[in-house]
Amino acid sequence: MPRHPWAGTGPAGLVLRDLRAEDAVALTDLANLPGYRQNTLRPPFQTVADSRGYIERPSPGGARMAAILDGTLVGTAGLERFQGRRSHVGEIGLGVHDDHVGRGIGTAMLIALLDSADAWLGLVRVQLTVFADNVGAIRLYERNGFVTEGRMRAASLRAGVLEDVLLMARVRAGPVASPHGPTGSP
Repeated sequence: MPRHPWAGTGPAGLVLRDLRAEDAVALTDLANLPGYRQNTLRPPFQTVADSRGYIERPSPGGARMAAILDGTLVGTAGLERFQGRRSHVGEIGLGVHDDHVGRGIGTAMLIALLDSADAWLGLVRVQLTVFADNVGAIRLYERNGFVTEGRMRAASLRAGVLEDVLLMARVRAGPVASPHGPTGSP
């Protein structure tokens, strides 16, 4: 059986799987934790209906993931693939339960998403936004090949304050060849 690329990261017993309809209540509880909400772009007081909508309407060609530890949802992550002339680009987002930050769960989810992007979806560029003061997340992204491409000043309202957000991206080396040759014609 093939080894998962994220195996060996995170706590023992960590399971990464698809995000399911039955996760809606647990996702709502997770999204409403102060630390989780603080470092995502989600508004406060997410409802179960909001969570169900998020789970039931994934973007085409994307992925939604749940991190489960001892039967509890301790993190979520998603990869949204862009369409049209930007179909080589995906955007990720992830969050970890307040009580489980720093245990490798975010690393495991990020590695799994990047494996999906590279080995299964053929994405060349993967990007994300992160609050400029979220040092732990920025270090995680940098360790996995992301670089800061820009700073968006006053880009997000958080707890009544306009905060800066960094745009970070990882671009795989080398062009993706067209099946029709360099001109794109068959």
